[in-house]
Order: sequence, then structure tokens, then C-alpha cells
Amino acid sequence: METGKRSLVKALIWNAIGLVSMALVGFLATGSASLGGAMALINSALGFGSYLIYERVWTRISWGRHSAVARPVAGPGGARANV
Repeated sequence: METGKRSLVKALIWNAIGLVSMALVGFLATGSASLGGAMALINSALGFGSYLIYERVWTRISWGRHSAVARPVAGPGGARANV
């Protein structure tokens, strides 16, 4: 299971990448660094909150995960062994 701290760090890094790209897009679209930057900050704040909530919800969903319980596998000569 993923810790809250790991989710937070992942969200911060992803948000920084989004902030830079959105600031560039905002600047190119408006021709204004301050308006593009403001757009990027608003978008980043909304994206950060959404992503963090999304990650925490998915940590509670077990669908698609492999169980941590040892599964028997065939060993040499077809004998079963727990791995």
C-alpha cells in the first residue's frame, strides 16, 4: 500500500511539471508572462488537489493488485513450493 507521504511527493513533482508547461502555454496564448503565470498557478492548485485526492482514493481500491500472499509455484520435478 502506498503511504500518504509518497502520494504527496508524487503529486508535488507532477504539479511542478504541470506548472512549468502550463505557464509556457499560458504565455504563448496570451503574450503576457503575468497572466500566463496566474493561469498556471490556478491550474496547478486545482490539479494538485484533484491528483492528491485521486491517488488516495485509488490506494483504497484493491482491484487489479496482486496479493502479497505467497502463491504456490511448481518447483523442480513438478513439486509445489511456496514463494
